[in-house]
Amino acid sequence: MKYTKLPHTEIEVSKICLGTMTWGNQNSEKEGFDQMNYALEQGVNFFDTAELYPVPAHKDRYAHTEKIIGNWFKETGNRDKVILGTKIAGNGDYTKFIRSTGFSKDAIIEAVEGSLTRLKTDYLDLYQLHWPERTTNYFGKREYVPDVTDHWQDNIHQVLETLRDLVQEGKIRQIGISNETPWGTMRFLEESKVHASLPRAITIQNPYSLLNRQFEIGNSEISLREKIGLLAYSPLGFGVLSGKYLGDKKPEGARITLFPNYNRYLGETAIAATEMYSNLAQEHNMSLAQMALAFVNSRPFLTSNIIGATNLEQLKENINSIDIDLSDEILEGINAIHSKIPNPAP
Repeated sequence: MKYTKLPHTEIEVSKICLGTMTWGNQNSEKEGFDQMNYALEQGVNFFDTAELYPVPAHKDRYAHTEKIIGNWFKETGNRDKVILGTKIAGNGDYTKFIRSTGFSKDAIIEAVEGSLTRLKTDYLDLYQLHWPERTTNYFGKREYVPDVTDHWQDNIHQVLETLRDLVQEGKIRQIGISNETPWGTMRFLEESKVHASLPRAITIQNPYSLLNRQFEIGNSEISLREKIGLLAYSPLGFGVLSGKYLGDKKPEGARITLFPNYNRYLGETAIAATEMYSNLAQEHNMSLAQMALAFVNSRPFLTSNIIGATNLEQLKENINSIDIDLSDEILEGINAIHSKIPNPAP
């Protein structure tokens, strides 16, 4: 395993992060336990979860993933071996069963206390805002379109004040943002620069893969210059970059087979790009999944690559990607494809 440090801290994390959002729906508690045991054995010390998980969000499964992780901590006593990140859910029609008070002070405190209880821990290493309260371009939107119904008032200072208090209480060590735009990222950083008592966002968890490199357009410069590390999620594009959906295949038990609305990586141009990337990987005698993950692992703005799997065979292949170094020839091939079909799946 390879390791890095969460920016501006001495907290060492594996460059492969274990994603958990299928546990409690696609995966049983036992399978979640098996994945955590295996990942830890392979040197993965960074786990990412959220109160929203498992996905798709549903009131009958609310926070089951956090409960599974908490039960594993209780059974194994491994809490001190794991750098743990979780998130507060943002506003949305599909999260009203959680709460509808956004990132108000009471909402954040309620969310943190709930996560601590379910995870059976008294502190969170990294606490993240799952997506912005305001209407902006995330979750598959290419550009920002003003919304006259969006009455968001800038409350970022107040959000950071609440998080500061939780840091001072010892319940949170560090904070991060997720699904953020360049404007939002700089807005958070601006507040912590102007007001030294406020905590600084040290990570940004955004989608990044061969099919979605939009992070490079604006956020990558911010990431490098401001030292706010990318936690890349969906590095395989909901499994599309494993190649298992090519040829109109619908593998039994696969996420998009089970949940067809998770189709943002299966548009016509995304399929065409995936076929080209698959051919490139075959030319160089490697699996598409490992090439795709190795590419993400190689990015200079990456802090950790959040991989997810529904079985141990997938998990092994994904973790092993950390040992693959892509040649200049492969990287040139990847960029040639990207030039032909840039960002087909935002």
